[in-house]
Amino acid sequence: METRKVQQTGGSTYIISLPKQWAEKMGIETGTRVSMQAQPDGKLLIDPILEGRTIKTKRIDVTGYEAKALERDIIAAYLYGYDRIEFTSKRILSEQKQVIRKVCYKLIGPEIIEESSNCVVIQDLLNPNELHIKKGIHRMFLITGSMQKDAIRALKTGDHDLALDVSQRDDEVDRLCLLISKQFRSILCGGRMPDSAETSIEEYHDFRMAAGPIERIADHSQRMATVASKMKEPVREDVMEVIEDLSSTYMKLVGQAVDALYNSDTTLANQVIDSIDDIHSRVRELRSSILKLESHEAMIALGTIVDSLSRIGDLGANIAEIAINSAIRDK
Repeated sequence: METRKVQQTGGSTYIISLPKQWAEKMGIETGTRVSMQAQPDGKLLIDPILEGRTIKTKRIDVTGYEAKALERDIIAAYLYGYDRIEFTSKRILSEQKQVIRKVCYKLIGPEIIEESSNCVVIQDLLNPNELHIKKGIHRMFLITGSMQKDAIRALKTGDHDLALDVSQRDDEVDRLCLLISKQFRSILCGGRMPDSAETSIEEYHDFRMAAGPIERIADHSQRMATVASKMKEPVREDVMEVIEDLSSTYMKLVGQAVDALYNSDTTLANQVIDSIDDIHSRVRELRSSILKLESHEAMIALGTIVDSLSRIGDLGANIAEIAINSAIRDK
């Protein structure tokens, strides 16, 4: 690490010299414009790339690639921060092109801009400043909450179309989670904070951590919707009432955990964790009731529902713990 002494010129302007070796490496010379961005933690970020940002390109020879391996590599390149991915081969198979299109649908930003028999090019068209991480997390939470609510409604009413709709919404949550992961990795690798005026890198880390449990809550909501779509008989009314009440309670507590994270409210976060611990006895009672059902199919299906609800509660507690860990900085 090098240090520089701050000097004053003109009576009001502070100046420091840039390390010569770094300036030469970055191609900085007299007249070069650089951007300076104040960080919430007091640091000053100097970026020599003010205009004409370099496009990071990844080239992948897909010859002999299997579908799953290709899908994984595309997502890995996206998360790594490549703006442009070029797929080449003597002849790109139709199945491989379908995989590329499918993955583009799963991701926010990448679009196919060129396509031929031996080359496909996708480019990330999203400006990272367009999505504030807090808005992204809030959007994930809203979608996840609606998924859980509709999954239980589909179970109660036998609405298979609604259950299918819940499953399809899981893709949007996955897309947001991957985008947040990509942005966070970019920041760790020295990129600018997309929303640095309002969010520190520590906060960004905490919200990235919270994205995981929210994404898994969406997965459990999808799992419940899948069970609901396969139910061939209505759920017994008294059991359904308990399931609805349990789901509503967990949904409320997850919302409070997210609020605690946004507001650095450790009191609320601790209340959420304690409340979720207290609900475990209700879950055990519900499981006992389900085991007494005459239908073996209903017993298995509803057991899966209760298991997912219980896990949603645990994930809500995880978010509350992240809120406590995040808020400790301000104490």
